[in-house]
Amino acid sequence: MTLQTRTNGTLRHLLTLEGMTRAQLEALLARAQKFVKPIGEPPVQSRSLDGITVANMFTEPSTRTRVSFELAAKRLGADVVNLEVQLSSRVKGESMLDTIYTLEACHVDVFVIRDAEAGVPGLVAEHVQPHVSVLSAGEAHLSHPTQGLLDALTILQAKKKFDGLKVAIVGDVKHSRVARSALHVLTTLGVGEIRIVAPRALMPEAGEFVGCERFTSLDGGIAGVDVVMMLRIQKERMATAQIPDADRYFAKFGLSAERLAKARPDAIVMHPQPMNRGIEIASDVADGPQSVIRDQVRNGVAVRMAVLEAVIEGRH
Repeated sequence: MTLQTRTNGTLRHLLTLEGMTRAQLEALLARAQKFVKPIGEPPVQSRSLDGITVANMFTEPSTRTRVSFELAAKRLGADVVNLEVQLSSRVKGESMLDTIYTLEACHVDVFVIRDAEAGVPGLVAEHVQPHVSVLSAGEAHLSHPTQGLLDALTILQAKKKFDGLKVAIVGDVKHSRVARSALHVLTTLGVGEIRIVAPRALMPEAGEFVGCERFTSLDGGIAGVDVVMMLRIQKERMATAQIPDADRYFAKFGLSAERLAKARPDAIVMHPQPMNRGIEIASDVADGPQSVIRDQVRNGVAVRMAVLEAVIEGRH
């Protein structure tokens, strides 16, 4: 048993994808696929979380992740409370754990936590009541487990397999929790080759991403790959990390249609969003026929529904 699982082997918390088995990941993806509906059709609704209360606690700005967790919980019949924690009790000097204990007393069953500080979701998971679950919605630069799952689901839908695929992760890999969760889930699911492509200033340390080939050229890094996973470049790092300005960055590392042609003809393009169009990706690529970026957004709600349902179902 780990912190994430109960004594009966069911999932209690989701803090990281590292260490999860292929069977556990495949079970979550299969559950999530049941919640996927084509855009334009009514979403799946359920009462499986009827009587359950979910608290979304975000100390970092977020739109897509917070909204998709909220929609996921509501579509399963849960009550939802959204807290911008930095604007409430923590500003008054109340500790995170005091806030958790207060909300537990209000019968909150699931805490969804996004925090810029490493270790916060795990700390909360160690101190909550036995019936309570904690889900990470992004932890520092370390992990973003539901993003990793939705990325894996999107690849599976497009490619029908993981074995033998070549995936290039491009951009600010050094600071990316998205990249780290992608590495964990795709490695476990059997992806054949994962490449990281970045300017030298944005490459991770030598001890990280072991087994991944490193490229400082976009053309070489995406040649012949099946999946091009672009990462957001944080504009403030263009000065602090000594990387080129926006125009020069796009000239070297921006994904254009001409560059995408170096990947396999049926390669898919991914991006966790928000996108900096014209910096890391051209608009005609982001909106083009090889882009699955909107599928990622749709799959985000389905994955979060699956995780919420799994942790609540497991406690019974």
